[in-house]
Amino acid sequence: MMKYLSTFLHSAVGAALLLGVSANISAADKPSIEKMDRIIAVVDQSVITEREMLDRMESVRAQMTKKGVELPPEDVLQKQILERLIVDSLQLQLASQTGIKVDDPQLDKTIERIAEQNKLTMPAFKKALEEDGTKFYKFREDIRNDIILTRLRERDVDNKINISEAEIDNYLTTQEKEGDLDEFNISQILIRLPEDSSPEDIQKARLRTEQAIKAMSEGMSFEKASANFSDAPNALEGGELGWRSGQQMPAQFVELIKGLEVGGVSRPIRSGSGVHIFKLNERRAGASTLIVDQTHVRHILLKPNEVLSDKEAQQKIESIKERIDHGTPFQDMARQYSDDGSASSGGDLGWINPGDTVPVFEKAMAELAPNEVSAPVRSQFGWHIIQVIERRKQDMSKESKRLKARQEIRARKAEEAYNEWIHELRDKAFVELRLEDKF
Repeated sequence: MMKYLSTFLHSAVGAALLLGVSANISAADKPSIEKMDRIIAVVDQSVITEREMLDRMESVRAQMTKKGVELPPEDVLQKQILERLIVDSLQLQLASQTGIKVDDPQLDKTIERIAEQNKLTMPAFKKALEEDGTKFYKFREDIRNDIILTRLRERDVDNKINISEAEIDNYLTTQEKEGDLDEFNISQILIRLPEDSSPEDIQKARLRTEQAIKAMSEGMSFEKASANFSDAPNALEGGELGWRSGQQMPAQFVELIKGLEVGGVSRPIRSGSGVHIFKLNERRAGASTLIVDQTHVRHILLKPNEVLSDKEAQQKIESIKERIDHGTPFQDMARQYSDDGSASSGGDLGWINPGDTVPVFEKAMAELAPNEVSAPVRSQFGWHIIQVIERRKQDMSKESKRLKARQEIRARKAEEAYNEWIHELRDKAFVELRLEDKF
């Protein structure tokens, strides 16, 4: 969803001092007065304006309408948007204070890549944004802030997540015992309720939970109920959590979700974060085996440098290729001429999995028969000659399972740590709401 972050818009109030003119001026002749923007929240050292909130609300409405998600009441949407703006402001201030920034050249490259991914030139991309109702300068600053927030999260949360081999072993052992590799595409409604909540807080959470359940029983969609009642950061996106394996969720959640039919909604369940209501969108069986096509390959690499130009490197490697074609052993040429670390082993790279090499190298390698030697190939590293020694199919299930386990443990721990970090940041902040202030 496109985010519109802090932009200060100050509208001037037009006023004319008319002297010596009759007070009998018709309404049509009166100067028009444009309403000034106003501050609706003070957030530590920054402010949020009414214009910012209205712009963000307009964007969110458009996105929700496009996705077919029912809009919540105006006051609920306003509350959700304002809270997002507060949290974003706190993170951006922290990033600025600690030296995280994105300069214009970096930003330009990122936007160019986005345009390329959409198969558009920059002029066409700008035009497409304008046609979609998005000002390019706002999109540009939004992307800058997205990059900053991502870097902040990586530095202060993600990079501090450690996963031991013992955790992976325990994960896999539990998975084997359960014998259930199903994965679930789920959404959630979260009514936040910390473990140390007061009886009054518990009663409020119970009431909101009952209201959400009642609304859905009367026909409200889960997505709209999420936007109306959920405290989760993605409430306005329908509470979508995407695909989760059983190992990525607490056991009590898994047991609850496993019993649902696709499209079904769970009963409320309490955790340390609050009260959850889940919806099962899809279910699929997880992969139990992974067979990979591996290639045993060697190569010779010549790197252009200050002494050897790119053209000279090309001529030299063509000469090497000609000598190999006339019977000189490939490995002898690699030991003598290759600039790669594999030169001492005759250019042998061992068994290569799909994706282990850059695309141009992998494409050339895939087109070779065993023992065939390629024509010179140019990659970002220099000029290569490639020889495929043999191919095989290899069961990489064990390695794949450990990698997947590591990724799933990291994702779970990072999400929990990020939510705790955000709540701590919010709780420590000075926030003064002025939404109800009138001029």
